[in-house]
Amino acid sequence: MFGSILDVLESLVLDTRSTDERAKAMGYLRACQTFEVAFMLHLMRDILAITNELNKCLQKKEQDTANAMLLVEVAKKRLQKLRKEEWESLIAKISAFYIKYDILIPRFNDPYVSSLRSRRKPADCTVLHHYRVDVFCKIIDWQIQELNECFDEETTYLLHGISCLNPINSFSSFDIRKIMRMAELYPDDFDEFSMGTLENQLASYIIDVRDVDERFYDLRGLCDLSKRLVQTKKHSNYPLVFLLVKLALLLPVATASVERAFSAMKFIKNDLRSRMNDEFFSGCLVPYVEKNVFDSISNDTIIKTFQDMKPRRVQL
Repeated sequence: MFGSILDVLESLVLDTRSTDERAKAMGYLRACQTFEVAFMLHLMRDILAITNELNKCLQKKEQDTANAMLLVEVAKKRLQKLRKEEWESLIAKISAFYIKYDILIPRFNDPYVSSLRSRRKPADCTVLHHYRVDVFCKIIDWQIQELNECFDEETTYLLHGISCLNPINSFSSFDIRKIMRMAELYPDDFDEFSMGTLENQLASYIIDVRDVDERFYDLRGLCDLSKRLVQTKKHSNYPLVFLLVKLALLLPVATASVERAFSAMKFIKNDLRSRMNDEFFSGCLVPYVEKNVFDSISNDTIIKTFQDMKPRRVQL
């Protein structure tokens, strides 16, 4: 891929007629053949590879919270390992890359001179210090800090509690201790007295739905669980547990699927269709978001459904 990019840029330098375009192409070509760009590309590739599984897990429509939290820890440990142990291996890979594409390798013991500062000013550090400390370690530290901020202690307790409420695999993830920690994050809903009652309800609830009532054996998620609790009238037997389930169901407003829906809004409700009413807007947005579902529906089925909505003079 990198070689193809160089070939395209070289072709632009030779063939383009515009002076401005030729100057831009020459600038891009020189930048691509610098040590700094190649180093950043390799570092970025390694970091994105480490966080790839976590990113894909978080973007799934039906998120596996328990596995997502494990992948957060995996990503942080791999980033720490990259920072402490894999500098030499990274430099070895980059050196082979430089030799392949005839990129000049700087001497790491030379003073580092930034392209953004005057060469007359004395260098503050060596090339090795700049790339290892100011770039390599700092970028990894930023990534770890970002993960820690996004998944802080309270968020971790919350997500673990949600995963423990999930009925998949016959409530195999159920853990009263983690669910109680989740409840502590809602002091307005669970006071000191309610916490004791909740713990007792959870102990009875898990025996009821996992070991006694067979109607809870085939559940696929929290939505199915909430419906089944209402259908079996158990939401009145375990009101505090049902409240926790409802609170857990409110959280997907921040998940990737909902974020994608909001991103789709700008394509549906644009300047030419800025006065759409809610019903028409919803009718346009749902097929756009749920493309996989609507792709499986034939045009004849859609036409028939539309025809049956009300009597029409013309047969579609």
